[in-house]
Amino acid sequence: MAGTDETVGGLAGRYALALYELADQNKQLDAVAGDLTALRAMIAESGDLHSLIRSPLYGRDQQAKAIAAVLEQAGAGDLVRRFVGVVAENGRLFALPRMIEAFVAELRRRRGEVTAKVISARALSDAQQSELAETLQQKIGGKVQIDTQVDPSLLGGLIVQVGSRMVDGSLKSKLERLKFAMKGVG
Repeated sequence: MAGTDETVGGLAGRYALALYELADQNKQLDAVAGDLTALRAMIAESGDLHSLIRSPLYGRDQQAKAIAAVLEQAGAGDLVRRFVGVVAENGRLFALPRMIEAFVAELRRRRGEVTAKVISARALSDAQQSELAETLQQKIGGKVQIDTQVDPSLLGGLIVQVGSRMVDGSLKSKLERLKFAMKGVG
């Protein structure tokens, strides 16, 4: 199974890099990034769309037509519509979310931006996100983009991951450490 992940990662990276080069040549990096980010959100929010790109029950033609209609309805630019069309024709829609991640990661890398993955028990307000981004920028020394996720099982606090560094300040982890310490006392 690990080989499959590597293959998809390599595949996603190659497609993303090709799209990046095209978008850069056409001076459409921000527009393409916006369209892809919107598409990623649509896939995450729609079970039907997620099934469309993942299910082997749909043929390539069905997938291509359906995803083209979704992109047109969403107002995606021509470059993104053509790119996703090629991905569908090649039977690679299953890797589209990874391609989007790879494109955004490459764009951020070339712009000198760092992505911080932040998991919280509740959604962070805009003010909280701004304050967190500012704090991380001071600590890291560069532009920081925050990718937020919500995990109610954390109970409270945050888990922040920047690159390979992770700080777990969640209430759930603190309680688990306390429970472990209490077992050692008896």
